[in-house]
Amino acid sequence: MMRIMTEDNGYLLDNRRTEAGERFEALSALFDGSTFRHLDALGLGAGQQVWEVGAGGPSVPLGLARRVGPEERVLATDLDTGWLGGVTLPDCVEVRRHDVGRDEAPSGTFDFVHARLVLVHVGDRDRALRTMAAALRPGGVLFVEDADPALQPLLCPDEYGPEQERANRLRRGFRELLAERGADLSYGRKLPRLLRELGLEEVEADAYFPVTSPAGAVLEAATVRQVRDQLVERGLADDEEIERHLASVAAGRLDLATSPMISAWGRRPS
Repeated sequence: MMRIMTEDNGYLLDNRRTEAGERFEALSALFDGSTFRHLDALGLGAGQQVWEVGAGGPSVPLGLARRVGPEERVLATDLDTGWLGGVTLPDCVEVRRHDVGRDEAPSGTFDFVHARLVLVHVGDRDRALRTMAAALRPGGVLFVEDADPALQPLLCPDEYGPEQERANRLRRGFRELLAERGADLSYGRKLPRLLRELGLEEVEADAYFPVTSPAGAVLEAATVRQVRDQLVERGLADDEEIERHLASVAAGRLDLATSPMISAWGRRPS
């Protein structure tokens, strides 16, 4: 699940805002199917131990727990674990506060380490990847999914009218805010090379992004509401423009795409 980091740590989107819950649910609807399709194909199953990095909301930890069984360990970590505390999780799920860009790897080793929409926001991404790879037992799989906004920068790929043009203009403003906070907007495409450089084997990757869906509209509305003050303060949009965009989203007149999600995986040599 996406790890949305707090403004206290220099990140744009704050877990403490009510919009964070809407974003987690929308991201789950958009990407959980792809995430678990990959994990199932990679052999995730009963008797394995998993570290979910930057868990955010509960959907991925719950899906992992169903697959590994009640006797195994699913470690779900994040800078802010608040959204994991409001639901009943199986006993096999351990929740822990952890900063993958700064802290040492948790004790023990894992059959799978997974992170989704995490590293693009982390300051020391190289260190975070090394920490995750170091937590693998021999033969274990590191599975990292991250966005590449620079690869497909448009919110509305079919820019046929003023509403679509406005949507793409606001998306450019949002990307500018992300870049100012240190996000690497072309990070996703680098993952295969970075996994090979860590010494992992059998490295593969693919990409997925929805072009239009109800969950995409929910995600866009929640994101814009959450960053509207920053957009206005930076002169990237005004309140009237934002209100018109939110009305277009609510009316269902826009086909809203996400940035491509690059899913990359590799196995620690056994």
